[in-house]
Amino acid sequence: QVQLVESGGGLVQAGGSLRLSCAASGSIFGINHMAWYRQAPGKQRELVAAITSGGSTNYVDSVKGRFTISRDNGKNTVYLQMNSLKPEDTAVYYCNAEITRLGPLTVRNYWGQGTQVTVSS
Repeated sequence: QVQLVESGGGLVQAGGSLRLSCAASGSIFGINHMAWYRQAPGKQRELVAAITSGGSTNYVDSVKGRFTISRDNGKNTVYLQMNSLKPEDTAVYYCNAEITRLGPLTVRNYWGQGTQVTVSS
C-alpha cells in the first residue's frame, strides 16, 4: 500500500505565504516525478509545478517567480513554497507522484487527498 498525505493548506491574506508538504509512505522502491496540481471551483485541474527525481523543475506561467517546488528524497516528501499569494491561487491543491511500488515492482501514479488553499483579498 502506498499513500500520499498532504499538509499545510489554510486561509491567508493576499500577499501572504504558505508551504505545502506531501509525504509518500508505504511499500516504495523509488519515486520518479512529483508534482502539485490545483483545482478551483468550476475549473479543470491544472498542473502547478513539477520536479523530477534529479531536481529539474517546471511551473505554470501564472506562478513563476512566486512558487517554488522542492523535494527531500530521503523523506519521500515534496514541498510547495507559495509566496505573494493572490486570490486567484485559491483552489484545492493535490500532490501527485509516479511511484515504483515493491512486491512486485509496479509503476503507478498516486494522488493525495487534496488540501484547501484560500487567499482572501
